[in-house]
Amino acid sequence: MQIDPRQLQRMMKQMGINTEEVNANRVIIEQNDKIIILKNPKVVKIDAKGNVSFQITATEIETRENIPNEDIELVAKQANVDISTAKKALEETNGDVAEAIMKLKS
Repeated sequence: MQIDPRQLQRMMKQMGINTEEVNANRVIIEQNDKIIILKNPKVVKIDAKGNVSFQITATEIETRENIPNEDIELVAKQANVDISTAKKALEETNGDVAEAIMKLKS
């Protein structure tokens, strides 16, 4: 038995469940050791009697190392470059501080 989407929406509202599509370009999930970027996501906000959750689907997923600010500042200071240059070097060297400093000094 298949339920009509409009009928399902009405039933959910009667149970106190509201859904709303959220217009998003990307969703970023930060973990201790990495950052996950969901590109072209479809995000639905679900409010069930005050309990809010999000359902996310995406067509592209990118994973990056989460580089600590201390490492970025150390590379910037040691290589005598600005923060953005230091961060870029660390990203290119997968977070290897020594390699990033050597790369920037050469």
